[in-house]
Amino acid sequence: MTNTTIAPKKPATGRRRYSANLWTRPGTVIALLVLGTAVVMAVLPGLFTSQNPYSGDATALLGPSAEHWFGTDSVGRDLYSRVVYGSRETLLGALIAVLVGLVAGTLIGLIAGTRRGIVDTVLMRVVDVLLSIPALLLSLSVIILLGFGTMNAALAVGVTSVATFARLARSQVLTVAGSDFVEAAYGSGGTQTEVLFRHVLPNSLTPVLALAALQFGSAILQLSVLGFLGYGAPPPTPEWGLLISDARDYMATSWWLTILPGLVIVIVVLSANYLSRIIQKEV
Repeated sequence: MTNTTIAPKKPATGRRRYSANLWTRPGTVIALLVLGTAVVMAVLPGLFTSQNPYSGDATALLGPSAEHWFGTDSVGRDLYSRVVYGSRETLLGALIAVLVGLVAGTLIGLIAGTRRGIVDTVLMRVVDVLLSIPALLLSLSVIILLGFGTMNAALAVGVTSVATFARLARSQVLTVAGSDFVEAAYGSGGTQTEVLFRHVLPNSLTPVLALAALQFGSAILQLSVLGFLGYGAPPPTPEWGLLISDARDYMATSWWLTILPGLVIVIVVLSANYLSRIIQKEV
């Protein structure tokens, strides 16, 4: 009779186990809950408050209470409801800004990385110029050309991220284009367009999408800054940056008008940045 020894199964190790640990950490769960709540808040604000964010039915400058969680503003409007409804303006604007930078930047990087030569040189010099201009100054210049408003502010913020997306996309396209499987695709009769969109572009997008997650938090901050300066949504639109701007004159007496909306912005941005780092570790 032959004794057969069965080797015990090895525990999950390496990247797979590392990835599982990343997504089950308490910090990751909290960040997902925060962003998920913010998204639902933006889509269905009526689930979170029954107060009208535009009408001042209460006493002005009431502190936080059970009836008004974030207190009331200078004209008696419920601040919590304005923060809830303001998430739609800010998060939608941030999403548009990221999409503008992602699409335009990826297209520029794709063209530069595949055409090479004079086309690559010209496009990269334009990218260098854009990177040399401070983001706030560039976004203000675009807003002056387009006009004020949430949509124009989102487009302006998107323009500031085009160069970053373009440079990353170009580097990824250059790396993938020199791979063996791309050469094999050409050798099997694939045209340049087919190889580009079936092999090069899909395999170049993962780091670019990870950058998009990081840019989402940055776009929220930039839109809030533009709203604070008065270049975003016009009053009485409940936009996060505008809420803090309207409360500047009451900081000494009504701290909740600036502190509580500011905390919401900080928590959402930190959650977005935390998740973006998780995504970058995954790729």
